[in-house]
Amino acid sequence: MNLTLEDWRDRVLDSTRDAVAIRQRAAVDVGVLLSGGVDSSLLVGLLREVGVENLSTFSIGFQDAGGERGDEFQYSDLIAKHYGTQHHQLRIDEKEIIEQLPAAFRAMSEPMVSHDCIAFYLLSREVAKHCKVVQSGQGADELFAGYHWYPHVDGAADPYAAYRDAFFDRSYDDYAATVQPKWLTANDAAGDFVKEHFAQPGADAAVDKALRLDSTVMLVDDPVKRVDNMTMAWGLEARTPFLDYRLVELSARVPGKFKLPDGGKQVLKEAARRVIPSEVIDRKKGYFPVPGLKHLQGDTLNWVRELLLDPSQDRGLFQPEMLDRLLTDPQGQLTPLRGSKLWQLAALNLWLSEQGI
Repeated sequence: MNLTLEDWRDRVLDSTRDAVAIRQRAAVDVGVLLSGGVDSSLLVGLLREVGVENLSTFSIGFQDAGGERGDEFQYSDLIAKHYGTQHHQLRIDEKEIIEQLPAAFRAMSEPMVSHDCIAFYLLSREVAKHCKVVQSGQGADELFAGYHWYPHVDGAADPYAAYRDAFFDRSYDDYAATVQPKWLTANDAAGDFVKEHFAQPGADAAVDKALRLDSTVMLVDDPVKRVDNMTMAWGLEARTPFLDYRLVELSARVPGKFKLPDGGKQVLKEAARRVIPSEVIDRKKGYFPVPGLKHLQGDTLNWVRELLLDPSQDRGLFQPEMLDRLLTDPQGQLTPLRGSKLWQLAALNLWLSEQGI
């Protein structure tokens, strides 16, 4: 059966609409975590379609840092205005991030170094004042190929090497230079895991290997767990329509050629065009940006330095030479996914401290 892009578009839209409606049941006050991207904007549009009148939307922004903008309010405001939602815009300054990070790390079931943990934690604190249920767009990127590494992997002679180059924070050698010898694994455990996963039958195309790994492992162990921990810290229930099993199964059947074009997520974007304004579809992809935890400077850098150099925090985890190198050039040591290597080490120390370990 040779389905066209339009066929898949209609099926994806119908399935997403059903998933949103199902998660709306028995919810009196409904909120949406509105980043202003395609996924969360589509949720707002579909909730309006199924008749939710009293819809609240929530967006968060941070101070600019390192020449990077800390909010995407222009897009979330556009959607909020278009649908007439009760919109809440939260602006967080550097001082509040530093004050709230320990509490956010206490709420984590395991160390999570992603910058947007603090965004979800603070956003959830605000949302919980207004509603008990919130819909969130987790999963759309992993199901419909929204991230930049999918085309990179798709065209590669060695899909594993391409995935590793784009996705891994560190090479094995860099890891070995970072931790003290007693914490060093004998083999490249992370690399071996991905290599074995890619070799399993059932995903022949290179991009499907990456999508299968991301949707069955990475998505579950990172963004879903992150949002669950941060929302539950405030007694908030997050519902994720894109993770409805019927929609997930449908997405797995959509060929890569209908996902990769248009900057990724082509079929989902085509579905979204039938619901929401095109300005939020044809924009550059964004994230929950927290530039201050990437481009470490000022009070945040001083705080990170104390976390890593305080003798009472020294657990014998890291090589002093690596700490010196990272602290000497805090702006220049970013991972392939544009995260701060220095922040990652500080975050691990902070989590251990807050968990009493």
